[in-house]
Amino acid sequence: MDSRIWESVDHMVAWLDEKSPLSPQEERLARILKLSEEVGEVSAAVIGATGQNPRKGVTHTWEDVQHELCDVVFSALVALRTLTPDAAQVFADRLAYVENRSAASRREP
Repeated sequence: MDSRIWESVDHMVAWLDEKSPLSPQEERLARILKLSEEVGEVSAAVIGATGQNPRKGVTHTWEDVQHELCDVVFSALVALRTLTPDAAQVFADRLAYVENRSAASRREP
């Protein structure tokens, strides 16, 4: 993963830590819960892009959905970094695990 991403995550975590009125434990929980909020925004954007709410019609674009998905990813990385200073390594290790698991499933008959 691009090191610039982790630099941005580190800056965001430091900024959030500095501005937070919460205890470290409460802040950690809030950052994990933030993921639910962001996933909800993805759902709203998909509903809006497909016009599934007849009262509102089409209110979003697929580009809006892309942006909301990026917000989910970034929020997840911030939450992970909040849990561990080794977030980049934890992520890399997990990515390798998922890649290996995926490769193994492709080899099975």
